[in-house]
Amino acid sequence: MSLLGKAGHTPAAHESGFAAHRAGVDRLLASYRAIPEHANVRLAKKTSNLFRARAKNTAPGLDVSGLTKVIAVDPEAGTAEVAGMTTYEDLVAATLPYGLAPLVVPQLKTITLGGAVTGLGIESTSFRNGLPHESVLEMDVLTGAGEIVTATPDGEHADLFHGFPNSYGTLGYAVRLKIELEPVPPYVALRHLRFHDLRELEAAIARIVDEKSHGGERVDYLDGVVFSAGESYLTLGRQTDEPGPVSDYTGMDIYYRSLQHDSAQPKRDRLTIHDYLWRWDTDWFWCSRAFGTQNPKIRRFWPKRYRRSSFYWKLVALDHKYNIGDKLEARKGNPPRERVVQDIEVPVERTADFMEWFLREIPIEPVWLCPLRLRDTAAPGAADERPWPLYPIQPDRTYVNVGFWSAVPTVPGQPEGAANRAIESTVTEFDGHKSLYSDAYYDEAEFAELYGGSVYTDLKKRYDPNQRLLDLYSKAVQRK
Repeated sequence: MSLLGKAGHTPAAHESGFAAHRAGVDRLLASYRAIPEHANVRLAKKTSNLFRARAKNTAPGLDVSGLTKVIAVDPEAGTAEVAGMTTYEDLVAATLPYGLAPLVVPQLKTITLGGAVTGLGIESTSFRNGLPHESVLEMDVLTGAGEIVTATPDGEHADLFHGFPNSYGTLGYAVRLKIELEPVPPYVALRHLRFHDLRELEAAIARIVDEKSHGGERVDYLDGVVFSAGESYLTLGRQTDEPGPVSDYTGMDIYYRSLQHDSAQPKRDRLTIHDYLWRWDTDWFWCSRAFGTQNPKIRRFWPKRYRRSSFYWKLVALDHKYNIGDKLEARKGNPPRERVVQDIEVPVERTADFMEWFLREIPIEPVWLCPLRLRDTAAPGAADERPWPLYPIQPDRTYVNVGFWSAVPTVPGQPEGAANRAIESTVTEFDGHKSLYSDAYYDEAEFAELYGGSVYTDLKKRYDPNQRLLDLYSKAVQRK
């Protein structure tokens, strides 16, 4: 059945979307001009998906209230034009009626498209589609200099296009992005494979990424969960339009618990494409257990509209503001806890090494695994060239993202962030990288070596010559 013509894809709707966007850009520019010249430029944003301290700033922020909508979807071209502050929840809602989805949909509904590009994102299509910024065709960026420039892979601002990912708003903010979409059928058929050995898990990841299949079935989605060294799972998803019963993990059942089984045979399941894309959001992976949401007696009365990552994040923000968790630990006679909320990438051949170290040294479980390969390749004969200099992982190499989000007891006499520092050191030792959305403790020289060095310095000079935006080290590590 043709899906063309749905969701208001008409010339009038198209023009209306662009008119509203232009009005939003005008408000954005007016707000930039209203910020005193001595003040840092920042977003006027009440919420965030970052887990590091935000810089304090009493000056007014940029007005992005008009940059939260999908501008237009072109189902024939398989593209969408999207304002930078549009959430993936709204973007997916606009594309699914056409049977289309972004090539990579980060797991949490309120992540914005601009945020996923400037701060990186990943999901179970990343082993075949790379990272969100790799499906961007062009983008308009408000630079630190107050200019809006259009960045494309090979245009006048190609340096900004390639340097924007992992810059975290220190070079500018994405105002509009044109992205590729891919066809998606209505359902996803799942197979959960159990492993008793991390080495076998590692080998299976490498093979499935290379072959894009397992047991004679195509694999379109791939991620995994480690509960312990002896219990881990890979979930293989296959797109399908075959009708049939589907599971629902927005009610009493909990998705990550559905993975677990003792059989040597894969456990099978089915979800709608919508519920598959948001399978992790209902319980914020497994982090909702900290709020009691997974207790059946509580879950039954917890409103569905509050079973989502954005609400749990508000609870975390309250804890950070009032130190509720540390006060409760103190009443029990326990030391404060160190927040360990990180996503890191290591080469696939070091996955078992890292996991063995992590499970031995850091008391956090479960742990999420998500394989990835860069979609773009370097120029012929330049296999070592890294096309995204601020997050320079190698083309033509498989990595595994490891995500862990919890807290561990502090140890008297240890430096601040001892667990995070140990993780950073081990990740570097294993030729990996870590995302910068949470706490970081690198010294300035090591940080520059890992995240762009002179390339970033040159970009900063060109696009933010008056230092209106914080630099990346200040924002990610120093948190002034």
